[in-house]
Amino acid sequence: METLRYFLPQVWFVILALFLFLYVILDGFDLGVGILSLTSSDEERRGILMTSLSNIWDANETWLVLMGGGLFGAFPLAYGTIFTALYIPLLVMVFGFIFRGVAFEFRDLSNRKFFWNIAFGAGSFSAALGQGFALGAVLKGINVDEAGHFIGSTWDWLSLPSVLVALTLIQGYVLIGSTYLIWKTTGELQATHFKTAKIAAWTTLIGAIFITITTPIIYENARARLFQQPLVYIFAVIPVLGVLLIWQLLRSLNCGEERAPFVWTILLFVLTFVGLGLIVFPYIIPNQITIYQASADPSSLVIMIIFIGFLIPVMLFYNLYQYIVFRGKVTGGEYGE
Repeated sequence: METLRYFLPQVWFVILALFLFLYVILDGFDLGVGILSLTSSDEERRGILMTSLSNIWDANETWLVLMGGGLFGAFPLAYGTIFTALYIPLLVMVFGFIFRGVAFEFRDLSNRKFFWNIAFGAGSFSAALGQGFALGAVLKGINVDEAGHFIGSTWDWLSLPSVLVALTLIQGYVLIGSTYLIWKTTGELQATHFKTAKIAAWTTLIGAIFITITTPIIYENARARLFQQPLVYIFAVIPVLGVLLIWQLLRSLNCGEERAPFVWTILLFVLTFVGLGLIVFPYIIPNQITIYQASADPSSLVIMIIFIGFLIPVMLFYNLYQYIVFRGKVTGGEYGE
């Protein structure tokens, strides 16, 4: 039983990380395209952007729902504490999702699309901003008592580092959204997003550099973790790999490649997740509550794994099938020529 109490929380930590990663990748380019729609110069361009998402966007957030449900079942203490501490940024994210969903459906039926265009773009930006603030607050650490209950203030999530994390995450979403549109569009519209991808690559790199430098300076616990043996060698390699991936991304953009930029961007997100996972583990509430302290009863974790074991392949097959069926280019008018 003691082995299960040690092993099962680790399994669920990996499962939740997988759910979060799939959400960030799949809904990340979705949010990025929504943010980019605010910069579209005319309705035809914006229509192409919306069409590129029309058959896939509503399934991407399923992974976030699964992550929330998994967190509630596997680590109920962490669920209650995190959602209490991050009530405002999570509410901003949820309202962003509502605006996006309503605007996406109503836009096609409306003769005056301006309001719904703004609602979709602003909803995408709000959802990304809320996620960025939540991530920044989690990395900073949540104030809890000995029982793991939140004892901080309503605005603990708002700080200069969390603002930096939020802005960098938004740039990351714009980057993956731009590289997705390079893949899905042609002609002048594709050329435009080659440019936005280059800009977003540089701004994301600058934000990542600031976060990498300031995190060990501001947070003592992160500093101790980063310089702990043997993790110090891994953390020394990650920034080098990040620079190499950015270089490959910029090279592929300069060469006019269509699919490679999207692949390099995904690898950047993978590298970022690996780094964050190593910094956070074994804490589910960083520097306060470990996965072993917050985990549910082993029998509950086993039952949930059995259920999730059937669900994950179904979800992955469904997502893969969607992208295979709708893998072609989206064209329209002069911008598709």
